[in-house]
Amino acid sequence: MRALAGVALVILLLAVLASAIGVVWTRHESRVLFVDLTRLQNQRDELNVEYGRLELEQATWAEPRRIDQEARSKLGMVTPKPQDIQLVRR
Repeated sequence: MRALAGVALVILLLAVLASAIGVVWTRHESRVLFVDLTRLQNQRDELNVEYGRLELEQATWAEPRRIDQEARSKLGMVTPKPQDIQLVRR
């Protein structure tokens, strides 16, 4: 009877140790995943800020007044005179 109690005690001790190791492992994995999540959230926030800057830059470059200015200064385009305009009808 004593031997059976000793075996049961050893089995329970091993179960407690395995459970404790499992808890420590799970907490470690949880912390690692939380650090990864935080890093990814920071990266997402940085990308959102950059996207906002790019949208603003695109809106600036696509502004009709700016396009007209660039066409006149860099390409030498001018508004045609009324006598140079020809209307084509189908």
